[in-house]
Amino acid sequence: MTVALPLDVLDRMMPMHLLFDGEGVVMRAGPTLRRLAEVKEGDSLSSVLRVLQPRLGTGIGRLFQHEGRRLTIQLRQEVAVPAEGHRSRMRAVVYELGAGQGLMNIFFGADVASGVARHGLSAGDFAAFDPTVEILFLMEAQSAVLGEFQRLNTRLADARSLAESQAVTDKLTGLKNRRAMDRHLTDLAEERAVFGLMHLDLDYFKSVNDTLGHAAGDYVLSVVGKILRDQVRKGDMVARVGGDEFILVFAGCSDVDLMRRIAERIILRLEEPILWEGHECRISGSIGITMSTFYDIPEPDRLMSDADVALYLSKNAGRARCSVATPNAPPDEARPA
Repeated sequence: MTVALPLDVLDRMMPMHLLFDGEGVVMRAGPTLRRLAEVKEGDSLSSVLRVLQPRLGTGIGRLFQHEGRRLTIQLRQEVAVPAEGHRSRMRAVVYELGAGQGLMNIFFGADVASGVARHGLSAGDFAAFDPTVEILFLMEAQSAVLGEFQRLNTRLADARSLAESQAVTDKLTGLKNRRAMDRHLTDLAEERAVFGLMHLDLDYFKSVNDTLGHAAGDYVLSVVGKILRDQVRKGDMVARVGGDEFILVFAGCSDVDLMRRIAERIILRLEEPILWEGHECRISGSIGITMSTFYDIPEPDRLMSDADVALYLSKNAGRARCSVATPNAPPDEARPA
């Protein structure tokens, strides 16, 4: 008994089929196949595809000799050919319908993932019972899992970056902290880099805390942080290394007179009144300076110690001034701002 199969049913059951006559002329192509290749009614079967395995001679009869067996084919007019030019290897099964007509059902083989992605196919392009649909679902699940892993990795990387940043940042001022400064000086010393170093201690800051409280003191410190950031360039570093102590490192600087001028400018800025809740907070700063070029080997501990000596020379000379330390010699006379 012969049962005529409606064409719309054929399209749903075999969306990648080819219906051809006894002369090998295409009578109909499934909707998904038409998305993959430029195929239309009247094309010859040989112009649409090439049978790679098994090797066949000419004639539809030779093709029907392999009825029901799996064939390996390539579409000659595939729409989305990879950039390297290698066309997809696909699978096909052919059936003889009688009166010389034949039906070939084409499906993806091992290249299903790249083929589906290359042609932008979805589950709706395949028959409901096609194993490719299950593969697509697995691909979507894998993509979702990989996407979630990627988002998780991004969040972890962001969290790690934030933790690393917080570990070397002073929370109150937003400047670098002592740990960051020690690491920076060590790196500069190992590179034998040229730099200038300032050690700043605020003058009269304790009176702000004593008279107006720690909230006022914290506000003053945050303003000082902004003032110091304004005095450095990209590549320089400012760090809060104690309650009211700061270190400034000027990369590539070998001009001690320039360092003096910067120090004097910082002191003048610090002496400008800072308003907090209607109160004037008045501070200043004492600074000690040294230069990496003063030393044959610029050891961080030695530079810090000499800058500290120069700082206290400024304090003892009346505050609000800067002094320059040189190795193997007493610091020069403190210079008021």
